[in-house]
Formats: sequence, structure tokens, C-alpha cells
Amino acid sequence: MKSLKKTRRIQVIALAALALVVSTALIGYAMRDGINFFRSPAQVLAEPPGPTEVFRIGGLVAEGSLQRGQGETIRFAVTDGGATIPVHYTGVLPDLFEENQGMVGTGKYVNGIFEASEILAKHDETYMPKEVVDALKEQGVYKDPNGS
Repeated sequence: MKSLKKTRRIQVIALAALALVVSTALIGYAMRDGINFFRSPAQVLAEPPGPTEVFRIGGLVAEGSLQRGQGETIRFAVTDGGATIPVHYTGVLPDLFEENQGMVGTGKYVNGIFEASEILAKHDETYMPKEVVDALKEQGVYKDPNGS
């Protein structure tokens, strides 16, 4: 009798462990497309991602790089002070998008050009995404808008 109880207990524990492993694997598989890693322009040039990898890039819109009105595609460059990456985006840019302002884009790096599927711009004069601030500080070009 005791042997049967032990066997059942081991079977229940093994089944629970198997269910935990399977559910963790399914959750990871489902989330694989929803995770976008952030990279600065310097990181993209140092270790270029594959053409199918979706990631986020952020920095400042390089001065003099914004080109509008040539078809639907808008061209500009994003910089972190150490490197500059050309960006192509088809769509409507946020109202606050302009040169020398912070931005974060989601997309793919194909043939030396970041093809953005989404562009986010800062939403007021003091906000900049933390990843962009960190990348600019790393390059030594960050200027605190509060003067501190």
C-alpha cells in the first residue's frame, strides 16, 4: 500500500513538473515576436543585426537629415553622437517629431538602412526615453534640459 502511495505521489510531481516546463515553453514561444530589444546607433554599427530581426533604435534626429515630400517615404538619420544610422519610414510622423529631438523607432536593419515600421517622438520638452538618454550619456553628448 505504501508503495502505491509513493508511486502516485511521484507521478503527480512528475506530471506537474512536465506541465510547468510545457507552459513555460509555450509562453516563451508566444512572446518571441513581442520582444523588441533596444539598440543605439553605435551598437547597431558595431554588431549589425540580421535583416529579419525586429528591434528598437533610439537617439536624436540628426540635424539637416530630415527629407520630406519625396513620395510616401520619409528619410532621416538618427544619431547618438558616436554613430549615425539612416532611417526610412513610410507613414505619418508624430506631431512633435523634428531635428535634434529624441526619437525611438521600431523596425529592421536592412542593407545599412533602418526600415522603421513605427516612430515615437518625445511628448514634451523635457521627456526623452531612458534608453535614449543612456545611449547619449554613453557617447558624452547628452544635455540635461533641466540644467542639472
